[in-house]
Amino acid sequence: MLYAAMTDLQITSPTNARLRGLVALRRRRARELSGTTLVEGFEELSLALAAGVWPRAVYHCPDLMSQEATRLRLVRECRISGIETVRVSRAAFERTAYREGPDGFLAEVPQPDRPVTALDVAPGSLVLLAEGIEKPGNLGAMLRTADAAGAAAVVAVDPVTDWGNPNVVRASKGTVFSVPVASGTLAEVLPWLVAQGLRLVATTPDTQVLHTSADLTGGVALAVGTEKLGLTQAVLQAADQRIRIPMVGLADSLNVSTSAAVVLYEAVRQRSVGRTD
Repeated sequence: MLYAAMTDLQITSPTNARLRGLVALRRRRARELSGTTLVEGFEELSLALAAGVWPRAVYHCPDLMSQEATRLRLVRECRISGIETVRVSRAAFERTAYREGPDGFLAEVPQPDRPVTALDVAPGSLVLLAEGIEKPGNLGAMLRTADAAGAAAVVAVDPVTDWGNPNVVRASKGTVFSVPVASGTLAEVLPWLVAQGLRLVATTPDTQVLHTSADLTGGVALAVGTEKLGLTQAVLQAADQRIRIPMVGLADSLNVSTSAAVVLYEAVRQRSVGRTD
């Protein structure tokens, strides 16, 4: 009955040309050429829609859905809004989906990225800089933390992967669409920080200043680097201040997304002192 009122295009063949186009978006080159990427999952798509993302098309498979009535309500709302909705057979959907155990939702959406020169933040903002991060899962995890901490933006400095990587989208649980993201070279990012009135605070083990001792209020950009090498010397030399997270065990570093979470929430703590909300 729920489908009786719908006139979705239906795809049953796993080799359908449109579905092959979706599979191609797993490759960065295809994402760059099309200007789109993939969002898979009910929760991720719901968050993207709530953030104002307008999909080119939403693909859905009722055979893979739990709580079908609730899920199909989202499909109906997309269709009423003018978004194309496409019903896909289970075999075809599972062939197209990029994660194990798909829940029946996949959408093609505009890339979330923008050049850092096109990004503006409010005075006194908290921003996270991620330099040279290789693993999409780490970028996604940092986005979830940035969203929860109320960061104004996350900027990838000299990025290795792109913000539209489906694994970034998945690891971020869709927050790549709720937190402004941008990319740029260090030569572009440094003058951008000045123009935005942001102090650059770099994380490194080579300092005596603990992250809890530094002033992380006001306009500040917290920079984290790769686990293997950390931040480059160019970033460290450009920093207004260097801070470290205390390490008392045998390991000499934290996962970069964990480090980002620690310093972001120290900034949140400092900014909330004296507030009653």
